[in-house]
Amino acid sequence: MSPFVLAAAGFAGFGIILLVAGAMALFRWRPMSFLLRTLLGLLLVSLGLLSSAIAIGMQGYQALTKEEVAARIAVRPVGPQKLIATVTQADGRSQTFDLAGDQIYVDAHIIKWKPIANLIGLHTAYELDRVGGRYQAIEQERSAPRTIYLLRDERPIELFQLRQRYSFLAPLYDTQYGSATFVEVKEPAELEVRVSTSGLLMRDAKAP
Repeated sequence: MSPFVLAAAGFAGFGIILLVAGAMALFRWRPMSFLLRTLLGLLLVSLGLLSSAIAIGMQGYQALTKEEVAARIAVRPVGPQKLIATVTQADGRSQTFDLAGDQIYVDAHIIKWKPIANLIGLHTAYELDRVGGRYQAIEQERSAPRTIYLLRDERPIELFQLRQRYSFLAPLYDTQYGSATFVEVKEPAELEVRVSTSGLLMRDAKAP
C-alpha cells in the first residue's frame, strides 16, 4: 500500500477525532480548547486530503533512479504507411495498436520532485503517455489520417497537468516537456523504450 494512502488515513483519522473533541469542548463551553482542537483537526484533515491527492495523482507513475526499460514494442508494417504495434510496459500491461505513418512515436510524462518533497520520499517518476504513428513528410503530417492512443489510465487528479496550470506548485515539483522519441519502421522490429531523467530513447532491443 502506498505510504501516502497510509498517511492520508492517519492524518484524516486523527483530524476527525480532534474535530469531534473540539465540538465536545464547545458543548461544554471551553472556547480555547474548542479553537485549538478545531484548528489542529482541520490542519490534519487538510494534510490527509493532500496525501490522498498525491496518492491518486501518482498512480501509474514509476520511480526513476537510473536509465531503465519503460516498454518493449513489437512493431511490423502491414501495408503502405500502416503499422501494427504491441506495447508491453514495465508493469506487464500489453496493448496492440493500429498506427498510420512511417514511424512509431512514444511520449511520456516525467515529474521531478524538488528537495523539499524528496524529504518525504518523493523522487523523479515517469509514466508513458501516448503512442502514435508519425509521417516523415510534413505535408502528410498536416493532412493524412492521424493515429494516437493513450498508454496510461486516466485519473481524477493529474499531477502533470496541475503543474502546467498552477505556478504555485513550482516549489514542489517540475514537469519535463517534450519527452518523446520516434523511429522509422521499414520491417518487423523489436524495440525498447528507455527512460532516464533526461527523457526517452527508443532503440533496437537486440542492439548491444
